[in-house]
Amino acid sequence: MENRHQSILLETDRHRIRGKVTLAREGYRSRISDMLNASERDFIALTDVTIDPLDGGQQLTCDFLAVARAKIVFAIPLDD
Repeated sequence: MENRHQSILLETDRHRIRGKVTLAREGYRSRISDMLNASERDFIALTDVTIDPLDGGQQLTCDFLAVARAKIVFAIPLDD
């Protein structure tokens, strides 16, 4: 199966998170909504991550972050 990387913005109660998720190139699991609705998945894996605290704290960056799916308030795909 071929994959693609999609830039995404996630927001939790306390953070705004930008990064890339890996999705199938086409078909099943090729949409962000498929990934977010997968009940067997407790965490969403992101790469090339920037984390901004909503309270105005210091911005963080990291190569990898796993975000608890249950903590995501909203998700927006970003243009690459």
